[in-house]
Amino acid sequence: MEVAIMGAGLSGLACAITLEKNGITPAIFESRGQAGDRFVNGEVLLSIFTHPISDCIASLAEDYGIYLQPTAPIQRMRLFSENEQATIEGRFGFSNVRGREEHAFEAQLERQTKTDIHYHSKYSLDQLQREYTHVVVATGDGDDAKEMRNFHTDFTVSLKGATVTGEFDRYTVMAWLDHTLAPYGYCFLIPFSEKEANITIAIPDLPVNKNIQMDELWERFHPRVQAHLNQELPITDQFDITRYPIGICESPRIGNTFFVGNCFGTMMPFLGFGQHPAMLSGIYAAYDLCGFGKYEELTKPLRKKYENSLVLRQSIEQLSNKGFDRMIKALHGPWGGKLFQPRKLDPLRTASYLLRPYVKLKGARP
Repeated sequence: MEVAIMGAGLSGLACAITLEKNGITPAIFESRGQAGDRFVNGEVLLSIFTHPISDCIASLAEDYGIYLQPTAPIQRMRLFSENEQATIEGRFGFSNVRGREEHAFEAQLERQTKTDIHYHSKYSLDQLQREYTHVVVATGDGDDAKEMRNFHTDFTVSLKGATVTGEFDRYTVMAWLDHTLAPYGYCFLIPFSEKEANITIAIPDLPVNKNIQMDELWERFHPRVQAHLNQELPITDQFDITRYPIGICESPRIGNTFFVGNCFGTMMPFLGFGQHPAMLSGIYAAYDLCGFGKYEELTKPLRKKYENSLVLRQSIEQLSNKGFDRMIKALHGPWGGKLFQPRKLDPLRTASYLLRPYVKLKGARP
């Protein structure tokens, strides 16, 4: 068996580490110059989306032998709508950094990988399929799956973000649900440290947003964050992403080609993060290659989480600013904290089940 992994991101490296632990040495090909060679941004792993796992960092270590150090455990969430705000305290999960940064998850995984990585690779999927018995596609997008007519796009999203400097509590994340800042989307602040943070606007590319200018939204958002934190927040780095596809594969495996990470569909539509399912998909592909299970069966729970997250996303898009005000006001205080705590019922699945009739009744998006 000769295995090629196309992409040295979260899913590809998690796959490589798992294969190595079971005696298989893969060949890893990465088109960029390093693991995580992209813009720097902050992300979160929320426990309500990893149910029944309450601590995904501990689970990755204990269950799969993959060791990660996140930026911080999230102990406080500050939520803002147009006219309301809520502060919720508890244990919500973890924040982490991605991209060209030494503490990024990709860099941490690379240090745990024994196999040499072929950087600046020009290999195509067709070439790897001819030279290797099995190929794991972990390129971070669905382009190769689309080429094989195996990727369904549900919507696309555009983002504008920046690294800002200031004074931050790295245990606190902030989010804004306000159509004047991010029509049918959201904004967030995630600290990298006590001195740096990522602020981002993310909006779906809906027909109603076709004339929206991201720079105009930014001119409202950046001052709003400065006002809430009472700081100037100078920008040191920026990034823009236009029409990034959010979708999922029709089949996680075709022949001896496995689709993992965002190539499979692990980016959760609700908030756009998917680090934990991305790594699980890489681990599951390795399990199949090692004879420990079938990839199609192992990924069924990930597909269900994607579907439930999509319903939640569609329902949130239908709320007006007054609806956001009511929601944020209701979350303020101890009840908001209890809502986000681990429980027997899967909160994502429960919310999706309750909202499906509403989404079906009202239709998908504007």
